[in-house]
Amino acid sequence: QVQLVESGGRLVQAGGSLRLSCAASGRTFSRYGMGWFRQAPGKEREFVAAISWSGGVIYYADSVKGRFTISRDNAKNTVYLQMNSLKPEDTAVYYCAAERDSVGTHETDFGSWGQGTQVTVSS
Repeated sequence: QVQLVESGGRLVQAGGSLRLSCAASGRTFSRYGMGWFRQAPGKEREFVAAISWSGGVIYYADSVKGRFTISRDNAKNTVYLQMNSLKPEDTAVYYCAAERDSVGTHETDFGSWGQGTQVTVSS
């Protein structure tokens, strides 16, 4: 397993942009599929985006398609989530997740999780 630490969450106005980062420990980061999920108050955690170990396979939730971009830098053991045109409904705790040798869009597809970073979008 890898250890994951998210950063970059903060308060931002609607229409603004934010970039989240997820730093992973370990020397085999390049073998891991990575995902971003989010959980809004009173709601279940939901899928946001995912990227395969090579970056060749990328998935997005319909709600963020065209606004969010997931990317990774295997040399830095880091995955990013660039969020543009933010909306109040994007307010949530954002979690980074990892799974070796695979990538998916469900929570059960990932075995390692970070602690989350809070994103708040004001109207």
